[in-house]
Amino acid sequence: MVDDVVRALGHLSLGTRLRRIGEQLQSETQRILDDGGLSVQASQCPVLVAVERLGPVTIGDLALALGITQPGATRAVGLLVEAGSLEVLKSEGDARVRLVALAPAGKALVARLRAELWPRIDRAVAELCRPLAGPLLDQLDALEGALRDIPLPERVAALREESPL
Repeated sequence: MVDDVVRALGHLSLGTRLRRIGEQLQSETQRILDDGGLSVQASQCPVLVAVERLGPVTIGDLALALGITQPGATRAVGLLVEAGSLEVLKSEGDARVRLVALAPAGKALVARLRAELWPRIDRAVAELCRPLAGPLLDQLDALEGALRDIPLPERVAALREESPL
């Protein structure tokens, strides 16, 4: 087996390691969404939630709420507008200001995600993190090992069998 150099570097590669775990969780969440027949990217879910919570919102405020760049928010919104999940409205007070809102298809999508998948994914990740204790690097070792042993889609499936929503 090849040595895990990122892991061996400890705190020096913490950002890389966190990104690796994040990418794995996002990739496995995407598998769950795909298996559910949903045509939304896992990375787009926070955008949908933010627009739902904030109501019609400017791109700038959306970027701030998500902690991403304005160009990143613009790209994400553009893709969701193309998919029919979001719509762009003109502000009543200032026609130059464009607001992003959930389109009817987006409202239905968020309702389905909220009812069917997000609770299970949340519970599976919480269960994954529950046994973590001690120094951060040890926690990362445990988290990566647990994901290697039982990937997130299998954890979600087990929760579905355990207690259907």
